[in-house]
Amino acid sequence: MQTRDVIDHYRAEPGYWFVPKLFGIGATPVTWQGWALTIGFAALLVADIRFVHEPVAQIGIGVALFAVFTVIAVRKTKGGWRWRWGLRG
Repeated sequence: MQTRDVIDHYRAEPGYWFVPKLFGIGATPVTWQGWALTIGFAALLVADIRFVHEPVAQIGIGVALFAVFTVIAVRKTKGGWRWRWGLRG
């Protein structure tokens, strides 16, 4: 794996906010929109934990936040989400 290949992998493409991780499953934000979504998700999750005192509601809100974040991230990831083994696939 060449350094140039890794750098090219992390270049933002128009319409995509995330690129897939090189190894495993998931994505990394590469645009301001992707970073804003990630930071907003984290902030809302912290607010949920801090201000919602009913455990069932806290878990429900957390699961809903996670689901919405994941759906948006998957749709805005170049190449979608699947298991990856480096740049070869």
